[in-house]
Amino acid sequence: MLGFVPPLPQQPGRPQPGRPPATGHMIVCGDDALARRLAVELRFVYGERVTLLLPPGRDANSPETPLTQRGRAAALFGRMSAAMNRTGAAGNGGNDTNAGVEAVRIMEAPEPSDDVLEEAGVDRAAALALVYDDDERNIRAALTARRLNPRLRLVIRLYNRKLGQHLEELLDQAAAVAMPGIDPALLDASTTVLSDADTAAPALAATALTGSSKIIQAEGLLLRAAERPPPRPGETLDPGLCTLALLSSTTNDPAGSEGSDSSGAEGPELLPSEETVAAAEGRGTVVLEAISRADPDRPATRMGGRGAPLAQVFSRRLRWSALGVAVAALSLVVASLLTTEDTAVHSTYLTLLDLLGMNDPAENAPAARQVIQLLSGIAGLLLLPLLIAAVLEAFGTLRTASSLRRPPRGLSGHVVLLGLGKIGTRVLVRLRELDIPVVVVEEDPDARGIPLARSMHVPTVLGDVTQEGVLEAAKIRRAHALLALTSIDTTNLEATLYARSVKPDLRVALRLYDDEFATAVYRTLRTAHPQALTRSRSVSHLAAPSFAVAMMGRQILGAVPVERKVMLFAALEVAGHPQLEGRTVQQAFQARSWRVLAIDATPPADRNPDLAALPPYPLDGGAQPPSGLVWDLRPEYVLRAQDRVVIAATRRGLAELLRRQRSVLPQQ
Repeated sequence: MLGFVPPLPQQPGRPQPGRPPATGHMIVCGDDALARRLAVELRFVYGERVTLLLPPGRDANSPETPLTQRGRAAALFGRMSAAMNRTGAAGNGGNDTNAGVEAVRIMEAPEPSDDVLEEAGVDRAAALALVYDDDERNIRAALTARRLNPRLRLVIRLYNRKLGQHLEELLDQAAAVAMPGIDPALLDASTTVLSDADTAAPALAATALTGSSKIIQAEGLLLRAAERPPPRPGETLDPGLCTLALLSSTTNDPAGSEGSDSSGAEGPELLPSEETVAAAEGRGTVVLEAISRADPDRPATRMGGRGAPLAQVFSRRLRWSALGVAVAALSLVVASLLTTEDTAVHSTYLTLLDLLGMNDPAENAPAARQVIQLLSGIAGLLLLPLLIAAVLEAFGTLRTASSLRRPPRGLSGHVVLLGLGKIGTRVLVRLRELDIPVVVVEEDPDARGIPLARSMHVPTVLGDVTQEGVLEAAKIRRAHALLALTSIDTTNLEATLYARSVKPDLRVALRLYDDEFATAVYRTLRTAHPQALTRSRSVSHLAAPSFAVAMMGRQILGAVPVERKVMLFAALEVAGHPQLEGRTVQQAFQARSWRVLAIDATPPADRNPDLAALPPYPLDGGAQPPSGLVWDLRPEYVLRAQDRVVIAATRRGLAELLRRQRSVLPQQ
């Protein structure tokens, strides 16, 4: 529980005279919902002092909203403050994580220039998050911030993966030069490059999978979590390895829980105790279902194979016509064998000559041979237009090879993906990596993901999804799921409502920016279509915890959405955490906060610093090296200081663990 949060002050831009400058605070610079959500996460979950730098004017992603960037941020902080006040009034004892912490300071500036960053206190800050939607702006600001404060921890949002890797190495080298002898572990956490699209894509793609599976990767292993419906009377379900969450108890109630953090007792409960799970009746669960080996990364497959198949080069009518001519020729060969004493090879040779009009007339031949020659000539007349049509269609296929592929007629069981922006492109790659058939709908022919869809031979429909006939062209009636991921809330909602009117049991996941709007939509769709899966997803809500943990000097393995809450998976060193060190696995389990899932038994010197990465594979194709993670833990095992554990945690639970041990870069 969080304590009382003071109202948002309207502070001037520069420090007040006589007031000592704040140190160790965190700065968030951005221009969209991710910046505001990240500031909320740091302020109300981690209890940090935050300075939020926003551009003046309205949000470019929501130009219809009358509030400016500052106004939207203030409204969001006000709602969170009121929610925390209600929570504190309900009674939280002495566990006040925000006591004595100043409210978020909001600044406005068009660019994060030297003067603006100095005014925000970058030289005294502990961490800086650059989450502008423009990669170039984030890079310029990161280089400036590293020059102004080499000790600063940087968290940068970049869509370009390769550029992000190079930038991270460059900034780490700059920090190492400025601080000789720095601990490699601290240097590794000094710069973190993340992509909100990469963070949110697995959760968005998982909604299209049967069984609502969620997959987290750790050192070459895949943790598979799955939603399970409540058991029927007399039915006993497999409990899996452990229960990660209980779903809402008011699934079909329009006035019931919407599954967010403010849902109360009726909402989903993360990491429940065994007693709570046993006492829960009529509630679905999210269980850790299986742990399996991960295959090496492979490129996303193309829909249609490596080459162009025959079905894409020639039309069905032409293929049937060719088959008819071939059957006729074969029948003539068989008739020649039955009526003459020729061999099979000679009969085939004569029949082909007759078909092509190259044989001499059979004047003195038997009557059967003459009839076969006449029939062969007639079949040969059909061969000429067939060859001409084949040539024309082949040239047409070559001419349109670089164009977008249309959805084939017999396609079914596919996923309809709306929007090929940053998020939609990453989700498309993820779906194709899982070999899930996809049909893309995009209005802009120059969208970011169009070249990728063309290279992967993904069927694409160009058009406004709100116009009649566009979803029908995407075969929505035979689709398995709909992912509405455009940047406009009303477009996503309109497409979802129309798709549900066509196919009421369609699985739907829609991307919504506004939380209150998402809550109302989620409740209504869930109640109107109880037999179908409905999910509303916010990219900023899914990505903000990863950025917040990175600002604390850590990196999470993944985030799993549970209705409208988020569960985090992270790797932690036991040393320095009194909640873990010296306790058994059973004692370390804190219901509704964290749970130890695995222990890394690898010696500290040989450990892989990034558990989310696959271990190196032998170049000779030999056996994969074993993982050091131990998952079948004994409840009585005592956690030691040298252990590294994989935990599942709530946002506040992980914040409580990280507050006890913060990696602060040494001062010069």
